Amino acid sequence: MTATLSAPQAIESWLGQEAEDLLTYKAKVSKDLLHLPSSDMVDRIFSISDRNPQVLRSLQQLYSHGRLGNTGYISILPVDQGIEHSAGASFAPNPMYFDPENIVKLAMASECNAVATTLGVLGIVSRKYAHKIPFIVKINHNELLTFPNAYDQIMFGSVEQAWNLGAVAVGATIYFGSENSTRQIQEVSRAFARAHELGMATILWCYLRNNAFKQGDKDYHLAGDLTGQANHIGVTIEADIIKQKLPEVDRGYEAVAQASGKSYGKTNERIYTDLTSDHPIDLTRYQVLNCYNGRVGLINSGGASGKNDFAEAVRTAVINKRAGGSGLISGRKTFQRPFEEGVKLFHAIQDVYLSPEVTIA
Repeated sequence: MTATLSAPQAIESWLGQEAEDLLTYKAKVSKDLLHLPSSDMVDRIFSISDRNPQVLRSLQQLYSHGRLGNTGYISILPVDQGIEHSAGASFAPNPMYFDPENIVKLAMASECNAVATTLGVLGIVSRKYAHKIPFIVKINHNELLTFPNAYDQIMFGSVEQAWNLGAVAVGATIYFGSENSTRQIQEVSRAFARAHELGMATILWCYLRNNAFKQGDKDYHLAGDLTGQANHIGVTIEADIIKQKLPEVDRGYEAVAQASGKSYGKTNERIYTDLTSDHPIDLTRYQVLNCYNGRVGLINSGGASGKNDFAEAVRTAVINKRAGGSGLISGRKTFQRPFEEGVKLFHAIQDVYLSPEVTIA
């Protein structure tokens, strides 16, 4: 699980045999259609929107902070796993993170744009750190103590509580495709509207959740077409940033329909022939298209911690950036390892977004 760095490695080295392909691939959909990340993101995109001046200020704080400040790109430490995956399962590899202050310290040492975590974590240290790094309060969660385990995002805190502890943004998850998704969409839409009223930005974790999305050895929770539509619903309820898993497969609509013997959703063959391919940059660009062609930033997730965390994180960052995305959110890969290595992993991710050699495909 732990990768020890003796010296910094070039981006190409982390990518290995995929380096040439990932760094030179030209996407099917032209980058000319996209609103790409830049230093004037708030002025260019959000100043013409319905977001009020307080929200613009919060967004600018988010985009201006840390090592990626004023680039249009975002690097965030998310630690909601203490609830989502249980505290023991999340923090046993590195017990220092049972202490909320160390979560904030990791984000600060890593020069992240923000730290995203629970109401309780940020609340217990808010007076010491709210003015030092932007806070993102995750207001809903799925807990795994109920037996049998259920999968439903429920509200753990209020928008007003997030505002009171000094947050610049609220975050929420919707399990699209689940039996509870309709209620979750309505709850999060209301919460986002209230957050905007109070001057906070909004970030949506757009996750798919349904057993029907797993067919054989393929996991269509990671399908480009299905995650793209989840993103599109997310920006419809006015998420200012979309957080999504990196796509790995496609044709999720067809797979679910064939497996169930029932009609499912609506799709168009041109998605697969003209807009996407099996290349991860094309699949991720389709996610960006569904974020209003990049007007709303797409950040992809780093995933679980494993044996090749540095290489996997750099690979994900390269795909996201070249597809037109806005950054990376990395949790378990960074906090389930020694503190200094977590910082180095974040810096490796940030190096991708700062490198002029990693261009838009």
